[in-house]
Amino acid sequence: MPKMKRNIKDSVFTLMFKQPEYALQLYQTLHPEDADATEEDCKVVTLENILTVGAYNDLGLQIRDKLLILTESQSTFSINVSLRMLMYLAESYKQYVEDHKLDLYGTRPVSIPKPELYMVYTGPKQDVPDVLHLSDLYGGKGGVDLEVTVCRGTGKGDIVDQYVRFCEITDEKRKQYGRNQEAVAEILRQCEKENILMSFLTSRQKEVADIMVTLFDQEKVWAIHEYNVAMEAEEKGRVEGKAEGKAEGKAEGKAEGKAEGKAEGLLAAIQNLMDSMDWSVEQAMEALRVAESDRPRYTELLQKQ
Repeated sequence: MPKMKRNIKDSVFTLMFKQPEYALQLYQTLHPEDADATEEDCKVVTLENILTVGAYNDLGLQIRDKLLILTESQSTFSINVSLRMLMYLAESYKQYVEDHKLDLYGTRPVSIPKPELYMVYTGPKQDVPDVLHLSDLYGGKGGVDLEVTVCRGTGKGDIVDQYVRFCEITDEKRKQYGRNQEAVAEILRQCEKENILMSFLTSRQKEVADIMVTLFDQEKVWAIHEYNVAMEAEEKGRVEGKAEGKAEGKAEGKAEGKAEGKAEGLLAAIQNLMDSMDWSVEQAMEALRVAESDRPRYTELLQKQ
């Protein structure tokens, strides 16, 4: 059965607010005074890296060439968001300068959109500040600062409120059912019951299903990979053992080398699965098809590490 994606909340956030309708709703939630704004006024400028690894953010909106809004969705609070947002902002301005062919070495000042930075916090209710300051990180006061406004919902039922509630429902159902198809179905059922993001969820059913469920079970992918790592280690041990046995004239060298290689490879594979997938030793050994008679031995070896 397909598994729920680990980052479905981020995926829904990114997919939803890339749509002009919801980008406008987000902007008007942040700026309710601008009732005349249209979908055409909201240009998505989210940083996306396809072939390279580098800075990227959840959502970037440019409003009428006057305002640049960068928004991050976070379920775990981090004071370092302000520094990350500064990096996203610099990259976004770099892109803006290139797109508008601004002369940074000219004598006249260039015109750039005013920045506004937000963090939509969907984590547990705790003592989270309303505003994050870059100066919190360098421990001093001064004219160079950057502010990130923390949004946790207003209780008015706007698009931010609904997304925060969607994340709460997702966490509740994942704890109750695990990361499986049943959890996905229950998330959608509860959202329908509470009328949470229903316009988005019903109009984009296929896309939402695709981002909430992995088409190929990633855990099986890892298990297959680790199984092959173990088999390669076994083969290496067999070859080395054979060479050693031949050199020493001892037939047992081959067998010992093979056994040692297999043990080391499987042990590493079990540990990797436990670390990467947060599995128990039993789950890892089951995925790697470790013989029942060998499992106590590997459990003991892992405990000694």
